[in-house]
Amino acid sequence: MNPIDHVPDIVKRLYSLVAELETHFPGRKFTPDGHLVGSLGEILAAYYYDLELLLASTEKHDARARDGHFVQVKATQGKSVALRSRPDHLLVLSLKRDGTVEEAYNGPGELAWSRIGPPQKNGQFPLSLSTLRRLMTAVPTEARLLRRV
Repeated sequence: MNPIDHVPDIVKRLYSLVAELETHFPGRKFTPDGHLVGSLGEILAAYYYDLELLLASTEKHDARARDGHFVQVKATQGKSVALRSRPDHLLVLSLKRDGTVEEAYNGPGELAWSRIGPPQKNGQFPLSLSTLRRLMTAVPTEARLLRRV
């Protein structure tokens, strides 16, 4: 069995633990975030879109598509993502508690970059998933990464 096949079950178990903690400590959130969500998004993107991952923390892009295009992968379980610079291609995945993945945006980085919000204090530029989903309707099929599964 391919290691990626275990990811949905692992994510479900992770969220089960989150729910258990939140039950024991009402009013506190234990949402997985940061590196965990980012790394999950990157390995899932690599598998689903046949990407070659670059070294962790490579500036601007996380992967290279088989056609040579560089790809920035963003994963979230929230309502937005943030960018530091305009990527060549942007792939935004929404991670669900049941271990499934929703593609929120898959297209030219320039189109997404044209809709960024003002910079946050950390120097990143926010983009809401609702904006990205609307933009996605304007991305032609040939400008998207092909999902292989």
